[in-house]
Amino acid sequence: MSGIINFYERQKENTTKTLILFGVFVGVFVVFGYSLGYIYSDGALFLPLALVFSLFSSLISFYFSDSIILSISKAKIAKKEEYFDYFSVCENICLGTGLPMPKLYVIEDSSPNAFATGRNRNNASIAVTSGLLNSLSRSELEGVVAHELSHVGNNDMLLMTVTAVLVGTIVMVSDWYFRIRVRVSSDDDRKSSGIFLALAIIFAIITPLIAQLIKFAISREREYLADATAVKFTRNPNGLISALKKVASSKEPLEVANKATAHLYFENPLDNVQGGEGIGFLKNLFSTHPPVTERIKRLEMM
Repeated sequence: MSGIINFYERQKENTTKTLILFGVFVGVFVVFGYSLGYIYSDGALFLPLALVFSLFSSLISFYFSDSIILSISKAKIAKKEEYFDYFSVCENICLGTGLPMPKLYVIEDSSPNAFATGRNRNNASIAVTSGLLNSLSRSELEGVVAHELSHVGNNDMLLMTVTAVLVGTIVMVSDWYFRIRVRVSSDDDRKSSGIFLALAIIFAIITPLIAQLIKFAISREREYLADATAVKFTRNPNGLISALKKVASSKEPLEVANKATAHLYFENPLDNVQGGEGIGFLKNLFSTHPPVTERIKRLEMM
C-alpha cells in the first residue's frame, strides 16, 4: 500500500500522457493527409484539412468525450430512489475520501461491468450495468465503485476517455481509406505518386496498430493502481476480490462495448466475445486489462 502513487503525481503524469496523445494523433493525421492529398492532386491541399480535422477531433474529444462515451454505451441517469444502495455506497466513499460526488448512470445490460469517465474529478461520471447491481453484494459493489472512484481521483478518466474517442476516429478513418478508390493523376507522375501511395497505404495499416499501442501504454498499471487505491478507500480487499471473481466469471457479453471503449471498463468486456482480444498468450499481450488472476493475487497480498 505504501507504494501507491499520490493523486497529484498521477494527475500530472496523466496530463502529460494526454498531451503526448494529442500530439501523436495530430502528427499521424497530418502526414497521412499530406500523402493522401499528394496522390489525388497536391499534398498542400489536404495538409490544412488534415490539420484542422485532427485539431477539431482533439478538441471534441477533450470537451465532449464523456458525453460521447455515455451515449455510445446507452447509459441513463440513475435515480436515487430507484438505486439507493448505488448512491449511498458512492456517497459514503466520497465523504471518506474528499472526492466530489460524480454523476451516476446505469446501463441496462445483464453483463456485470462498470466504468468512469469525465475530464476531471469535478465533472466525473460513473456508469454501472444493471447486471452488476443485480449480482453483487453491497461490499462487492463498494469495491467496484471504489475502483472507479480511484480512476477519478487518479485523473485516469480524461486519458482513458480521450483515448477511446481518438482511437475510434483513427480506426474509422483508416477503414474509410480502404473503401475509397485512389487515382493517380497522370502517367508522368506515376513514380512519385507510387511512393506516396505506398506511404498512404502504410499509414492506413499502421494507424490502427498505433491506436492499440496507445491503449496498451495506459491500461495495465492503471488497473493495478486503481485496485490498490480502492482497497485504501474501503479498507476491505475481500469485497473487491469477490467482485472481480464474479465479473470475470460472467459469460454474458456486454452488447454496448467495442474495441474503442473496452479499456474503460472495470474488467475487459470483450473477453467473452468471439475474436475479442485474441487467444492464449496473444490474449494477454493484446488485452487492455491485466489478467484477473494477477489482480486478485496482488490484492490478496495486501
